[in-house]
Amino acid sequence: MAADVQKTTSSHASSSADPSAAWPELASDYERARGREDSLDRLVEWPAQRDLLGDVAGLTVLDLGCGNGSKIAELVDAGATGAVGVDVSGNFLGARPAGLELIQGDLNEVDAMPGLAGRAFDRILFLQSFGYARDPVRVLQAARAMLADDGFILLTRTQPIRYAVERAERNGTSLGEEYFSRASYTYRTSWNEEIALTKRTYTISDLLNVFTAAGLWVETAIEPQLSEDARRRYPHKQEWMNKYLGILIFKLRPHRRR
Repeated sequence: MAADVQKTTSSHASSSADPSAAWPELASDYERARGREDSLDRLVEWPAQRDLLGDVAGLTVLDLGCGNGSKIAELVDAGATGAVGVDVSGNFLGARPAGLELIQGDLNEVDAMPGLAGRAFDRILFLQSFGYARDPVRVLQAARAMLADDGFILLTRTQPIRYAVERAERNGTSLGEEYFSRASYTYRTSWNEEIALTKRTYTISDLLNVFTAAGLWVETAIEPQLSEDARRRYPHKQEWMNKYLGILIFKLRPHRRR
């Protein structure tokens, strides 16, 4: 889920207890936005995610919150096997490569999905879907339990400072006040201005502590930026990135018991 959003509130906000409630309505709008030539997902997020994943030939992959499944379909085309995408919307690709299984389901219940019972994966992806976890530690623990030997989790998260900047602008407060605020954040997306999302906010230390509590450690963390060519071609996107910073991508490995 790319970071192309606007700040505002809405009476149609999803419940803070269930941040994924609005996603089925937003899914098709998001996919249209992601397909635009100047989408930050196309220009920044997916290239960086793909680079960190490396060679996936012969590897099993699970994409939790896969949207329509187009990203994991690309990984299957690159040689991934036993590939599964899970998304609450069920708004999946019509044509898909052989070897790709797409399941309509909630990532919050991944440990109870019959289609995943007893399976292990070399790569487990949360590509901007982690914000929809009601109990983030439990969700990561469930994913960790499904990792194959030498497997890792690739997790993308909106830069926490972005939400703080947006709320400070909206509320007339300071960056520090909003960054450390524990209040949930309701905003309306540019994908569909009739629907709003309510999400839990994190500080960077919150994220690190959640990873640790789930038995994971950060092998790599990156903050991808636009390429020089993209900056020249899409100056409005560079202006947005200069203000809101973009995303964080974490490569997470499980702690091994001695």
